[in-house]
Amino acid sequence: MHPVFQGLLTILIGVSGCVGYFYFSNLFLDKVLFPASGPNAGRNINRANIVRPWLFLFPALAALGLYLAYPVVETLRLSLTERLPNNQSQFVGLANYKQMMAEPKFWEALKNNMLWLLVVPAMSTVFGLLAAQLSDRVKWGNIAKSIIFMPMAISFVGAAVIWKLVYDTRPVEQDQIGVLNALYLYFGGTEPNTWLTIPFWNSFFLMAVLIWIQTGFAMVILSAALRGIPEETIEAAIVDGANPFQIFFKIKVPQIMGTIVVVWTTITIVVLKVFDIVFAMTNGQWETQVLANYMYDKMFRANDWGVGSASAMIIMLLVTPILVWNVYNARKEMR
Repeated sequence: MHPVFQGLLTILIGVSGCVGYFYFSNLFLDKVLFPASGPNAGRNINRANIVRPWLFLFPALAALGLYLAYPVVETLRLSLTERLPNNQSQFVGLANYKQMMAEPKFWEALKNNMLWLLVVPAMSTVFGLLAAQLSDRVKWGNIAKSIIFMPMAISFVGAAVIWKLVYDTRPVEQDQIGVLNALYLYFGGTEPNTWLTIPFWNSFFLMAVLIWIQTGFAMVILSAALRGIPEETIEAAIVDGANPFQIFFKIKVPQIMGTIVVVWTTITIVVLKVFDIVFAMTNGQWETQVLANYMYDKMFRANDWGVGSASAMIIMLLVTPILVWNVYNARKEMR
């Protein structure tokens, strides 16, 4: 079947299935299970209204259970077992975790992830806040915002390919197509550098890609927050003689601190799961390994499902507190 017709058929079946489920489930609930007739009509209506929300939530809960809860439980099980020939397995307890923690590559990945956590959320949020503030003060601010937000439309792999060309290195006798090397030689450098092979600093070159992508996200959210600040507070600060820097740091930033924290933690979750950029640009070589890439190497290259699953559980444990904290704050703001 042609892909276009296949897509249209999928949409048709999916939409029809959803409409059919909600229509017939309501019909079954009101006509068969709890009929709104007879001496118990009032009690049946109340019961139907109690059951109805769960009826609507069932597809989402089933999908979450199948695609989220089950993989977590299965990954935990795999992290505590060892694969044997003939598709068999045996329980080994924490042996996979001990093996993982005895490997230098794991600690390298963990150290790099911590470095990414310190740099990327902070820089993305700062650049996004600056872009949001400055773009609101110029006539062509919407155009500037569109350009800054554009990297968000590019996949991580696509962004990695673009930046790999920026860091590209050619022999000294050839023209440099890599922007960074071209600038380096133009300003007095003696020979081109292979930037992605320089230990420690190459991690920052990789971080630049994610900062470039996430700055647009931070800018959009923080720009909306800045526009929501009451004008009265800013006018009062101007009357009191506050300069633009004081207005920004002492009036605006405190009022949008909640939004800044949400943006920071959201980008933090993205950083903890970063894989595509490292995989496409260095594949974890030259001391750039991160936890997600380490997990991929163990599970799909070394075929060591136990250690790979153990590293996946470590990533989940690092992400979970941030998710819980975000949910707690969201509920707190809704009260």
